[in-house]
Amino acid sequence: MKFILFLIFSLLSLFSLPSLANDEIIKQAYLSQKHDFQIQGSGHVIHILSDDTKGAKHQRFILRLNNKQTLLVAHNIDLAPRIPNLIKGDMVEFYGVYEYNSKGGEYTHVTSRYKINKPNCA
Repeated sequence: MKFILFLIFSLLSLFSLPSLANDEIIKQAYLSQKHDFQIQGSGHVIHILSDDTKGAKHQRFILRLNNKQTLLVAHNIDLAPRIPNLIKGDMVEFYGVYEYNSKGGEYTHVTSRYKINKPNCA
């Protein structure tokens, strides 16, 4: 019986550790004010912002990570298609370059890799 519980616990931890590890890396990047640092992770959309149209165009939104940290995402729509039908509550997986900004926020420049997981979808 102990072996079965251990096996179940081990399998469950495999699915949650990568997400927690990525969140910790992003947290440390924020605390150490890193620039030009490659990150990946996922979070839920909590705000959709207007596009940044100065220079290269960016679709902008804010994610909440599993560790409750927020992350401003600027998705370059000059290099990759806009993320279609993005709404609050969507889970977005991202891969991009982290840039700490002087306002204390986080900034991820996502150029081509993303995945949307819609809640309430079969």
